[in-house]
Order: sequence, then C-alpha cells, then structure tokens
Amino acid sequence: MAVFAALGAVTMAGCGTDIDDIKVGSGAGWPAAHHDGRNGGVTTVVGSRKMALSWTRPVGGPIEEAVTIGPKGQMFLTTRTPNNCALLSLQMPTGRKRFCNQLGPNAISSPSVVDGADNVYAGDDGAVNSLNYLGQPRWRTPVAGVPVSVQFTGDGNVLTVTQSGQVDVLSRQTGARVVSTLQLLGEPDFLAHPDLTRPASGQGLEDCGTGGPYCPVANISAVDAATGRFYLTLWKPGAPTAALVAMRYHDNRIQQEWSAAMLSEGSATSPTLSADGETVYVGDNSKRLIAIDTADGRTKWVQNLEWAPRYGISVSNDGLIIPAGDNGYLVALRDKGEVAEIVWERKDLALRGTPVQTAGGVGYTTAAIGEGLNLITFDTKTGATEDSDPLPGAKGSTTGTSVGAEGEVVVATRIGEVFTFEPEK
Repeated sequence: MAVFAALGAVTMAGCGTDIDDIKVGSGAGWPAAHHDGRNGGVTTVVGSRKMALSWTRPVGGPIEEAVTIGPKGQMFLTTRTPNNCALLSLQMPTGRKRFCNQLGPNAISSPSVVDGADNVYAGDDGAVNSLNYLGQPRWRTPVAGVPVSVQFTGDGNVLTVTQSGQVDVLSRQTGARVVSTLQLLGEPDFLAHPDLTRPASGQGLEDCGTGGPYCPVANISAVDAATGRFYLTLWKPGAPTAALVAMRYHDNRIQQEWSAAMLSEGSATSPTLSADGETVYVGDNSKRLIAIDTADGRTKWVQNLEWAPRYGISVSNDGLIIPAGDNGYLVALRDKGEVAEIVWERKDLALRGTPVQTAGGVGYTTAAIGEGLNLITFDTKTGATEDSDPLPGAKGSTTGTSVGAEGEVVVATRIGEVFTFEPEK
C-alpha cells in the first residue's frame, strides 16, 4: 500500500499568536473518545446510582465514534447526513443544535477531541480540522488519509494518525506541524514507481471497525503524557498479524521504540494504558485480552475471553479492567502482575456499548434488554445493577459512553440517535 506525504503544511492559517494559554483540559467533561490520552474510560466525576432520561434526538445520519463533551457541557460528534452535516455540536441541557459544519464524507470515521476552551479537533478526507465553540474554522491541515486517531500530547499539541499510517503532531493554535511527518508504512519511492498515484483518502476505512488487514491503523492511540510515548496498533500490508507499536514524541521528533507482532487476526480494541504507565492493554480478534510491559513490549499475560473485545477497555486508577464488545457480556478483571483475575462477571448483561467507570464505584454501559437497549448503572466493586433505564426506540448498539461534568451520561446509537441521562433528583 502506497502512502503519500501530505502536500503543504496548512491551508488555513490560525488566528492569534503562537502563545498557548488554553489548557488541553482538566478532565472535566469527556474530552476524548475514551475520556483521556491513556484511553482509560474513567472519570473523576462522582457517578450517580440513579439516572433519568433527560432528552433524546436523531442527528439525521449514522454515528461511528463516541460523543465528546467539553468542560462546560458542549457536545460534539461526527456523522454523515444527506446535506453533508459532518461535525455536529449540541447543548447539554436541551440537545439544541449549536452548529453543524460540512466536512468531507469520511469525517464520520474520525473521533473528536475538545480542549479547555471548547475548541474541537477532528479529521476528514485528507485533513485535520479545528473549529471553535461557535463552529467557526480555526485551521485545516492536509494529511494523507483520514485521521482515525486524534489525541492531545503532554505538551498540549494535537497528535493524529491516519488509517494509512501517517503520524503528525500539530500546533493547537495554528495547525502547523511541530515535527516532521512520519509514515509508518514508509515513504513512497517515486523513482522506482514514477506512475504511482495517490490512493483515495478513505481507502481501507471499511476494515477499521473490525481491525481488518486493509486498515493499517484501526484504533485510537494511547498517550503517556509524562514520557511522550504513545501506543498504536499497526497491521502492515502482507504481514501475518497486526502489531502493537510503541512510539515516542520528544526532542522535536517521533521515533519507534519497539514493535510487538501479537494481535492475532488483527486488533480489536484501542490500546489502554494503566494509571502508572507501566502496562498497556489491548484486545485482538482471536478473543484475547493482552497485557504488555510498556518498557520493552514483553507480554505479561493473556486472558482468553468468550468473545472478541471491541472498541475500548476501561481501566480504573486502582486497576479494575472492564472490556467492551457487542458480542460479549459485562465482566471485570484485575491485573495481578503475571495473570489476570476475574473479579466478577454478569453473563446476563449482553453489552451493546462501552463500559466506563466513575468515582464513587459507579459504572455505566448499554445492554440489550428484551427487544431494546437500556442504560445500565452498575456497582464497579460487585457488578450489581443499581439502575436500568430504557433508551426509547433504540436499536442495534451504541458507539460509546460519555460522562459530563455534572454527572450526565450520553450515549449515541450507530443508526444516529443521541440519548442523554441526568442524575435523578
């Protein structure tokens, strides 16, 4: 697969100065698809054990990625509608639309991230975009492919990786490249192949949802803000299996530290870092949950599951691990060093979304109940159900579970409807 370097640096110059006085985010809201840079799927917000439906609305198109929430409650999601609404923002209290901007059609496959001033960052066909809280464009930077991973670095820049393997670190203020672009699949050789043409930006995206071989990078990278390391899944064309790769952004460059080809039948989840940064967890399509030493890529343990984990893995600060997967059930494990221990399991709860954990020992996920879907509030210590709230008319599965700064819980169905719950008064 040929990967081409991006043409040009920035097509729209950012306004203002190069001085960044806007924090990436304190963790209030749900700034990234899996809440934070390490993809932890946890929040310091104290979760409520009783929730009530606040509002619901269709968005007019399907949804693939989790809803992100800014520190003041502004919500963002990517979609694809007949009138080319691609980046949609909603207001938390009512679900009222703040803006819906046109981007490339494959913006639906790019996650969004939000900084402390409600500036939003998301990709589309051949570019990374930044808009302010009103939907006004701040900058647009060309890339090769579609960014399927968008995260913040420890120094407050934007780290993006496209499905075709282009890695960039961009200034949040201007969109300018902070370091040279890195191509994970190598640079194209135009001397050897003078007639080489640029592949379509969306090439291989249809394989990303399941970590298939035609999508080299299928997941959201996990970032260790303290060390500059980040971890991604990579399936090189022709390789028998996918790999977990450790990269490092430091000293004005990006370099590879190690690569471990271990993901049988392809990657199934985004990698998730432990709170201490010493272990990274990832799932593959052979129904395994794997713990890897971040120092050298050594496998610490492998836990066989009854289904292939999918999307994300919630890992609390005290090490409780709850994987997602639409073909699985709710289960919690604990890392014991060289083995994993099952703490509890709920085989009666068929997952239809990603479990997340909050402070106070409360978790949320969506599950299939009868013919529909319910938001399940559960005790993270025991797995016991605390509350079960229907998603009226919902079908299929959800893209993620997001928790707002005031304890609101937001889920979106893949067919394109948003459901928001609030703590019961």
